[in-house]
Amino acid sequence: MIDSAISRASSAQSSGASIRVWDLPVRLFHWFLVFAILIAFLSSEEDSALAPWHVPVGWIAAVLVAFRLAWGFVGGEHARFGDFLKPSEIGHHITSLFSGKPERSIGHNALGGIAIIALLGTVGGIVYTGATMLGDAEGGLHEALANVLLGLIALHVIAVVAMSLLTKDDLIGAFITGTKRADLHPGIGDARPPVPLALPVAAIAIAGAAMGATMIDPLAFTPGAHTEAGESGGVSEQGERDND
Repeated sequence: MIDSAISRASSAQSSGASIRVWDLPVRLFHWFLVFAILIAFLSSEEDSALAPWHVPVGWIAAVLVAFRLAWGFVGGEHARFGDFLKPSEIGHHITSLFSGKPERSIGHNALGGIAIIALLGTVGGIVYTGATMLGDAEGGLHEALANVLLGLIALHVIAVVAMSLLTKDDLIGAFITGTKRADLHPGIGDARPPVPLALPVAAIAIAGAAMGATMIDPLAFTPGAHTEAGESGGVSEQGERDND
């Protein structure tokens, strides 16, 4: 009986242990980008109360993407591209999905890694087309990419929820706390932290992206400036007026 009690106590202690997976900067990036995308869609209509924020939040998203690209090389272990971009594992992951017994992944799984790149690329494309809209064709591409982003987000959310249920691994909670249950990932230790110069490198990426945005659009981060000038979000119209 005593041995049984000790065993249960040991098991409970083990199940309550956690391992560090996601560093704080990558978690902040994730939720800031979610918020930025939400504001961008809510502000896309001219009669929206948030319309003045449409252009600034687009540039903020661009700065966030620049940070994530840098952090993919200097960030914590599982935030690095080399940790989750593994095309050779995609087939195995898909096979495990169809078998109904997908394997747990401590970081992003093979398909999740591809989704991250697709999301970052689509956000970048939306910002680019929004900043260079010269006519109906560019405006149409901007809206088309926004619809693609909505589809990718929907697939991402469905996949995260499905994998959380199938593997009993709280993926959403992990991106809030930065940790996962140790008993679900036996033999796995805490993730390696960002490299020593990670924060300075990230700061340079953020500053460089923000400076580039203001070089393209001096009013990039000024809410309502483009609306007051009678623009719909493109920068080119302002440039044409300056050249006249």
